[in-house]
Amino acid sequence: QVQLVESGGGLVQAGESLRLSCAASTRTFSVYSLGWFRQAPGEEREFLAAISWTQRSTYGNSVKGRFTISRDNAKNTVYLQMNSLKPEDTAIYYCAATSLGVGVTSYQRYNYWGQGTQVTVSS
Repeated sequence: QVQLVESGGGLVQAGESLRLSCAASTRTFSVYSLGWFRQAPGEEREFLAAISWTQRSTYGNSVKGRFTISRDNAKNTVYLQMNSLKPEDTAIYYCAATSLGVGVTSYQRYNYWGQGTQVTVSS
């Protein structure tokens, strides 16, 4: 069982940056790949980034070059650094964990989810 708690969301202006954090409560953090997704009203959940225990990362096309995922295995925490934010980045951002492999981009293959954190980017 894994509990995930996101933090760091908020209201920013276009062009600014935010860093999201996700703390995992589990004794077996190393077996999980961690991912970030987002969902805007009326939209499907969108894959943003994923990272394995060995720091191998995968990115969705819409955020490649602007967002960076990282994890601190000693702190059981994964981060999402978001730069050059745009109004279309406005959404609820979710952290998720999967034991089903590395570089998993489908939300359906993630076992555990956080409650989400709101990110709003004003123009």
